[in-house]
Amino acid sequence: MSLLYVRELTQGYGDKTLYENAAFDIYKGEHIGVVGQNGVGKSTLLAILLRETVPDTGIIRWQSDIRIGHLDQHARVNEDLTIGEYLKSAFAPLYQTEREMLRRYEAAEETALQRAGQLQEELLAAGFYGISTEISRTAIGLGLTALGLNTPLGSLSGGQRAKVILAKLLLERADVLLLDEPTNYLDGTHVDWLADYLRDFPGAFLIVSHDFHFLQRVSTGILDIEFGAIRKYSCGYEEFLGQKAHLRENYVRQYHAQRREIERTEAYIRKNIAGVNTRIAKGRRTRLERLERLEKPEHVERPSFRFACPVELTGAVLEVRELRIGYQYPLLPGLSFSLQAGQKLVITGFNGIGKSTLLKTLTGRLPPISGDYRLHPMARVGYYEQEMRWETPDDTPLGIIGSACPAMTAKELRRALAQCGVKAEHVRQPVATLSGGEQSKVKLCRLMLAGANLLILDEPTNHLDAETKEVLEKALGEFGDSVILVSHEERFYKGWADRVLNIE
Repeated sequence: MSLLYVRELTQGYGDKTLYENAAFDIYKGEHIGVVGQNGVGKSTLLAILLRETVPDTGIIRWQSDIRIGHLDQHARVNEDLTIGEYLKSAFAPLYQTEREMLRRYEAAEETALQRAGQLQEELLAAGFYGISTEISRTAIGLGLTALGLNTPLGSLSGGQRAKVILAKLLLERADVLLLDEPTNYLDGTHVDWLADYLRDFPGAFLIVSHDFHFLQRVSTGILDIEFGAIRKYSCGYEEFLGQKAHLRENYVRQYHAQRREIERTEAYIRKNIAGVNTRIAKGRRTRLERLERLEKPEHVERPSFRFACPVELTGAVLEVRELRIGYQYPLLPGLSFSLQAGQKLVITGFNGIGKSTLLKTLTGRLPPISGDYRLHPMARVGYYEQEMRWETPDDTPLGIIGSACPAMTAKELRRALAQCGVKAEHVRQPVATLSGGEQSKVKLCRLMLAGANLLILDEPTNHLDAETKEVLEKALGEFGDSVILVSHEERFYKGWADRVLNIE
């Protein structure tokens, strides 16, 4: 019996069909990666399975009494709680059982003592007395101990809070996990820990991720969303790629064969509908009307990024002297380094150490606590912020790029967005309703048109599919001026970075 039964699932957005009559099952212990190009509906699928989104049609049936854990990186939390208190709340029912047990022991009556003994057995069976060890192991694995378990949630950055939410989810011991980009805020060591954890996870999970090396390590099957369909593959990611390439060739061949047959039939009908063969023509027209037509294979255009530098610099582009960064108190000792014209610098270090805070300081969004930095007087900074924040979330990609580049015509704006991989049907859609990958492409389009000679990018690959990552990697390598990049993906930058500054 399946844990999850999905049949006749159809979902559209506007005039676009994401998937039609999709069907699949998820069984106990299956570890499923959900893949597809940006904007095909991966996150929407998880929302449907969680009943947060109502599909146009379809049957979604979970096995009864299944505990589903969902990673909501933007969930509201009590910001007065410390990290440790929040993690302990994953075991709230067990702590409630402990309190009841202690009350019964205090009553010192025979029936109360008997019940207290039963409750203690239940706590032992549930592993209650190993909770502290379990919390510690998870906190260490995801890098939370470096933040301090006594740190209030309200003082954390968005990425740090997302890691805490992930840790609590893992501690809750759900039967099924639904995870959307869980590695986004993790550095390499913590990605490795999560991969080991999920590989040994006894339950089932569905995980949306663009980190395909990670998927290869954790998945036993793949749900691929393409051509308006969802297809399940019972294999790891690399084997899936081979199977998919073969099936895609067959699909394209079948589509073109069907189109040729439809055209021949339509020509026959036009020629004979009013002649002596009218009965035959009408019969063929009826069969044609009933024909289940294959969706046209989408020709997915590869994005193209080109960061032009209008004023090339010489000498030192950036000089940093004993710079202390942070909010109320310094996150790091004083930093000193320089960046020369044309150099490409990558900044690494575990999450929460202050990489994003450093970039916000260097771009003038945060004041330094002490020390200073100096930019070249002719430097024009283009900044890609990690968080998906928009001044006006209801604005559209056309509006956002138009505001940044008022001299461009509507046709030029559309061409620039298309060049960066933003689909035509999305350019007039509120930007906050787009997928993370689509929003990233809008931000990259704005950056590309900024005319910057110093690019400062904070984890730009978090939401990007493999093709877009590859194109961005090439564009940054070919950029003629200076780059400062924060990234946890060594594979992305190792081919073009001149220096790596590990601020750990």
